[in-house]
Amino acid sequence: MGAATSQISYTASKGAVLAMSREMGVEFGRRGVRVNALCPGPVNTPLLEELFASDPARASRRLIHIPMGRFGEVREIAQSALFLASDDSSFVTASAFMVDGGLSGAYVTPE
Repeated sequence: MGAATSQISYTASKGAVLAMSREMGVEFGRRGVRVNALCPGPVNTPLLEELFASDPARASRRLIHIPMGRFGEVREIAQSALFLASDDSSFVTASAFMVDGGLSGAYVTPE
């Protein structure tokens, strides 16, 4: 999606993963192989907690861009991966599965 701070290689590599996942999902779909990209937003991990513990204002600046107003939880990402690996998602392939609290869909948020 890009960023206001320079992270060209990071953004390019994410784009490559999305394109490769789409292509592989199409190529292998008829063989019963499903390929999807799980795209998490910021997740409340010890590293993120440590990063924002000393600077709550920095955390607030990040959270303002997430429509749900919070960071994701590890369990939520794991449950999404389990869904994609289960028969419940048997007709899902070549997709980017967004689990980001609405971050990728928001240009601006209400606040």
